[in-house]
Amino acid sequence: MTETKVRTRPAAVTLTPNAEARVAALMAAAPADAIGVKLSTPRRGCSGLAYSVDYVTSEERFDEKIETPGGVFYIDGASVLYLIGSVMDWVEDDFAAGFVFENPNAKGACGCGESFTV
Repeated sequence: MTETKVRTRPAAVTLTPNAEARVAALMAAAPADAIGVKLSTPRRGCSGLAYSVDYVTSEERFDEKIETPGGVFYIDGASVLYLIGSVMDWVEDDFAAGFVFENPNAKGACGCGESFTV
C-alpha cells in the first residue's frame, strides 16, 4: 500500500506580527456578527485595483481562510491571484496608520499609493 503525502500550500498572503496584532484588535472591537476580517481588491482608484479590508459575516466558498492568533483572516477568492506572495503589514507613524502591502504581482501603483495595477 502506497502512502499518499499531502502537502499544505502556503497562504497567498503573509501577515507580519504587526498585521496579526491589528487583526486581533479589529476582531476585539468587531460587530457581534463578524466572523473575521477580509481582504479584497475591488476595482477602484487611478491604477485599477485597490486593497480593501472589511469585516465579514459569512464564509464564501472560494475565499482563502488564514487562522491568525487574534482571529480569522479571509482573502476574497476573486482577489487571490492578484495577491499571491504578498506581505501585509500594519504601519503607524505620526501622521498615518494603515495596512501596507508588499505585492510582487503589482506592476505599478498610483502616486498616492491607494491603488495598483497587475
